[in-house]
Amino acid sequence: MKIIISNSSSVPIYEQIKIQIIEQIINDELHEDEMLPSIRNLSKDIKISLMTIKKAYDQLEEEGFIVSITGKGTFVAPKNTGLALEQAKKEIEEHIGKAIDIALKFDIEKQEINEIIDILYGSDKE
Repeated sequence: MKIIISNSSSVPIYEQIKIQIIEQIINDELHEDEMLPSIRNLSKDIKISLMTIKKAYDQLEEEGFIVSITGKGTFVAPKNTGLALEQAKKEIEEHIGKAIDIALKFDIEKQEINEIIDILYGSDKE
């Protein structure tokens, strides 16, 4: 499992860890029932405090991405397609939001943005 922390990011470290693990699960880099590093081992590997790793793991478990089994470890939870779909929609919304900000900055009409989306969306279907 690869985790890269950016100290210059405005995103809290626990959130960076959480986001990267979610992305690896969604992209099938981490598979269902795969064991994750222990909090202690991940803390040593990426040189981040135990409490920060624990916070990330707790949130991932709360959101249904991982499960902790006492005495055995922490594992990737069975795929919840609804959860993965919601995460994908959230990511799309963020990207579209950025595109809209740029469009507003340059007075690009909504219709033009819709045409771009139609073209890009349709180009993969051909």
